[in-house]
Amino acid sequence: MKKSKGTPATILLLLIRGFLTCGGVEIEPSMNPVPTGETLTLSLSPAQNLKSGRWAVGESLILTWLGAQQALFPNYTGRASVDVLTGALRLTSVTVADSGVYVVQSSDPQLSTSTSITVLEPVSNVTLTVNETHLMEFNGSAVMTCSISSGSSATFLWLNGSSEVKASDRIQLSDGNSTLTIVNVTRYDQGPFRCHVSNPVSNSSSDAVNFTITYGPDNMVLTVNGLNTTSFVVGSNLTMLCSAQSSPAAQLHWAFRGETLNVTGSLLHLLHATEEQSGPYSCLAFNNHTNMFNNFTTNIDITKSPLSGSEQQAANVFLLLLLLLAGLISSFPDMSGPFSL
Repeated sequence: MKKSKGTPATILLLLIRGFLTCGGVEIEPSMNPVPTGETLTLSLSPAQNLKSGRWAVGESLILTWLGAQQALFPNYTGRASVDVLTGALRLTSVTVADSGVYVVQSSDPQLSTSTSITVLEPVSNVTLTVNETHLMEFNGSAVMTCSISSGSSATFLWLNGSSEVKASDRIQLSDGNSTLTIVNVTRYDQGPFRCHVSNPVSNSSSDAVNFTITYGPDNMVLTVNGLNTTSFVVGSNLTMLCSAQSSPAAQLHWAFRGETLNVTGSLLHLLHATEEQSGPYSCLAFNNHTNMFNNFTTNIDITKSPLSGSEQQAANVFLLLLLLLAGLISSFPDMSGPFSL
C-alpha cells in the first residue's frame, strides 16, 4: 500500500507547529481587530534579530526571507513585506479574508509563535424603516427594521430617546435584533426611536423616527377657581377648568343638570352665582380620531353667606342692649298707684 503524500502547505504547517515557542516571545499586532483597508503590522516582543524565517496565516504562506532577501507568495504580492532584521510583518489594505491565525517561524534563532487576527468591515449607512407612523393606542403595532449597507459582526441596539429598548411582553426583537416590533402601542411609544449598530471597529446610528399615536380622552380633571372645594357663597364669580389627556386634543362641551349648555372649550364662567345655579356640572370630552367619549361631573353648592365675625359681634351687642333696656323698664315703679296722674 502506498503512503499518501501531504501537500507542501500541510507539511509546512506541521513543521511550524512542531517548533517550540521561543520563551517569552509574542506577536504584538498594531491593532486587533482591524478595520478593512487598514495596514496591519505584526511585531515580535521582545524585539528579535532574525536572520531568516517565514510568515503564514492558517495554511497559506505569506513570505519567507533569508538575510536581506525575501520572497512573497502570489496572493500577497504588493501587499506584504517583512523587516529582515526583526521579522516584523507589514500587511496593507487588509480584507475580511485576512482574518486568521498568523504564525512566524525562524530557525536562526529557533522560534515559533502565533496570534489570532480579526479583520472587520466597518458599519456604514444605518437605515431605519417602519411599517407606518400613525397608530391608535392599544389598536396597532409598530414594526421597525434596521439595515446597513456594509459591516461585519454587527450588533444592533434600539433606543427610545436615551433609554435602551429591551424585549418584554409587548416588545419583540427578532432577526438578530435588527427588527423591533411593539405590539399594541401606547402613548408612551411615540419615540424618538433610533437604531444603533456597532462592531469592535466602528459604530453608527440611524436617523430618529417618531410615531403619532392617537389616544383618549381620559384622565379628566375639573377644578373650580383652582381650589379643592366645590362650596361657594351667593355672588361669587366661578371659573371651571376642564382638562383631558387626548391626542389629538379633545373637543370639550359643558352640561348642567344633564342639559347641554351652549358653551365649548375648557372654561366655564359663572358671574355673581346664585343659589339656583347649584347642582351637577359636567364636562363632556370627545376625540374625533379615536371616536371615544368621556365625561367628568362635579357638584357645585352655592349658598347664602352667613354673618361674618364682625357682623355677628355687632348683632350680639345689639341684643345685649335690648336685654338691658328691657331690664331697666321692668325696674321702674308702678305708675298706676295713688300718686299717678
